Amino acid sequence: MKKAVAGFKWIDEQSQALIKISEDIWRFAEIGLHEDKSATALEEFLRKNGFSVEVGVSGMPTAFVAAWGKGKPEIGLLGEYDALPGISQKVSTVKEELEPGACGHGCGHNLLGVSSAAAAIALKEEMLRRRLTGTVKYFGCPAEENFSGKSFMARDGLFNGLDACLTWHPGPMSAVRGGSSLAINSMNVTFHGVSSHAGGSPHLGRSALDAAELMNVGANYLREHIIEKARIHYVTTNGGLQPNVVPAKATVWYYVRAPQRDQVEEIYDRVMKCATGAAIMTDTTYEVELLEGVYEVLPNRVLEDVLVEAMEVAGPPEFTEEDVKFAAKISETFPPGQVDAFMRDETLPDEMKAKLQGKALNDVVLGRPPAPPEMRGSTDVGDVSWCTPTSQFAMACSALGTPGHSWQYAAQTGMHIGHAGMIAAARTLVQAGLRLMTDVETVKKARAEFDKRTGGKKYESPLPVDMKPAFHQFERK
Repeated sequence: MKKAVAGFKWIDEQSQALIKISEDIWRFAEIGLHEDKSATALEEFLRKNGFSVEVGVSGMPTAFVAAWGKGKPEIGLLGEYDALPGISQKVSTVKEELEPGACGHGCGHNLLGVSSAAAAIALKEEMLRRRLTGTVKYFGCPAEENFSGKSFMARDGLFNGLDACLTWHPGPMSAVRGGSSLAINSMNVTFHGVSSHAGGSPHLGRSALDAAELMNVGANYLREHIIEKARIHYVTTNGGLQPNVVPAKATVWYYVRAPQRDQVEEIYDRVMKCATGAAIMTDTTYEVELLEGVYEVLPNRVLEDVLVEAMEVAGPPEFTEEDVKFAAKISETFPPGQVDAFMRDETLPDEMKAKLQGKALNDVVLGRPPAPPEMRGSTDVGDVSWCTPTSQFAMACSALGTPGHSWQYAAQTGMHIGHAGMIAAARTLVQAGLRLMTDVETVKKARAEFDKRTGGKKYESPLPVDMKPAFHQFERK
């Protein structure tokens, strides 16, 4: 058993209630910006435990801020609860949809949101016991997976008053990974042409689909001439309705990623030139709808040190024999060599990897690697990190080698493997939060590092002040 550390008592006593809420959110499996039931469940949970809750912040009905306490320090905890489209999955070691075509929690945000809320409440309870002054804030952040709710909240200044902010993410590993992420722009590019009979009078038509495809060709040739660590992805979301009608409208959804915000802006402008060229070639017009603009994560080594120490005190997830068997069975569904490839790709020293040799689950705390790994994904935590000192960690909630955004991942976030990681993460967060509430010098050092890394430059949102979240992009499920 883990040590009975002050601040953990509430989490341990409420573990079954926490699991129940995470299971509810796992079943709701709501797409970003439409997480009505999930957000409500967390709002009610926080109100019940003494927090005031402001709902519908930054123009998003499922975004909220819950607060307790008064004065400084002011510590923030981030929560997410959106699901991914098309990966509905039962708790099973074979692929079985819970609801055909529905969403699923293939990134574990049902665990993330509940764990951070639990830590906020447990921190409140410990502050009451110790008669500490300070403010705890929980940020309910929608649409991390697609439309970056935190970016809208950062644009509106919701994180500006914090002294520090903490978060975590489920994954196969338990470690403070450090490092950064890729900044990103996401946009719809919609071409407009002229419809006509594709067989009888194609010369009278101007194909919007041709324009979209030519833009994609240009973007694919562009890949050779951008920096190696940049990424361009796209999907055609509207390509017409049937082949014998020249499409008058076509839409492509693009992501442009790069290690730094200014690099994204440069590549984004070049992708837009591909759109312009495609429109000229096809005698069509186009319009661009920016969906999200996200910064890279700004690391904070001081807060990483706090999280490393907190993880060591909190300990790893307490997996059962049944969990280990389930994880081993799930691993059999992976392509041959996937677990080995996953371990090779992890930029961890050999002594850390040795702790996991022959295991299906990461059941130890790995600490922090000497050098931060490259993160090839993007997260709107990046925008928060440019507003206030911010750090995050990963906690094992899935078998080693489990790919993110997969049915295997969704299966594990709805069972005890995920629940065990969720409880361990909550314990880590409350321990770290308590340190920041009682250690003024560490908070000052975290701010000094933040000021040095930003060079004193204030956060400037890439989102226009009048831009609204893209509620229309996905239908409500």
